[in-house]
Parts: sequence; C-alpha cells; structure tokens
Amino acid sequence: MGIFDKIKQAIFREAKAAEPASAPKTQPVSPSPAPSPAPAASPAQSKPATAPATAAVDIVPILDAAVKKSGQKLDWRHSIVDLMKAVGMDASLTERKELAAELGYTGDSGDSAKMNMWLHKALMKRLSQNGGKVPADLLD
Repeated sequence: MGIFDKIKQAIFREAKAAEPASAPKTQPVSPSPAPSPAPAASPAQSKPATAPATAAVDIVPILDAAVKKSGQKLDWRHSIVDLMKAVGMDASLTERKELAAELGYTGDSGDSAKMNMWLHKALMKRLSQNGGKVPADLLD
C-alpha cells in the first residue's frame, strides 16, 4: 500500500467510523408508528439509504478532529507535514519523497519547500478525485 492510500484510508476510515454514530441519532428522532403503510415504504427508502454511502467524504471535519485529537498545533490546510502528522503518519522527508514519486512529482526533490507545496496541492486534488469533498480554495 502506497503513502497516498494510507492517507486516504486514514481519512475515509474516520468518515465511516462517524457514520454509524450519526445514523442512530437521526432514526429515533423521526419514528412514525401511526401509519401502517410505513413498512411498504421501507423498501423504497432502502435505495436512498445507500446514496449517502457513495456521497463524498468531507475531509475538513475529519482532519480538524484529527488535529484536535493529536494535541498538537497543526495546520493541515497548508502543510503536507502537518496533514500527515494529523492522520498519524510519518512525515519524514523520505516519506514525502515517496509520496511525491507516487503522485508524479517531476521537480527537484532536494528543494523540499517547493516539493511540499506541490505535494499538498496534489494530495488535495487526488483526495477530491477519490471521493473526498475538498474545499475549493485547497484545490487551487
């Protein structure tokens, strides 16, 4: 498994872990025991229930929560190093060079500042292409 896949898995795993917790909260709020045709409507409701599973994963609350959980002051919105630390990964130069190679970086990997800025943008684009809901300002 590559570095990108590890990052994606860390973010998307958190999204899936949050789903079951939010689903039961909405179900008890809207019970309607009075109408008896409700069981007939259940099969029709099954199809919309699968739609949220394919919906984009909003990365902002997941990464914000990861930063809070880390107890560190991390700026994942601007720093690839901080983003990797937030999801519990090694953010060493070696790991970032490997990620750069995975994502197709063709610049000088010795210029870590330039590579890091490219990496952050490329990672945001790749997350967006793989089902992540990424704010537009992070895709520029």
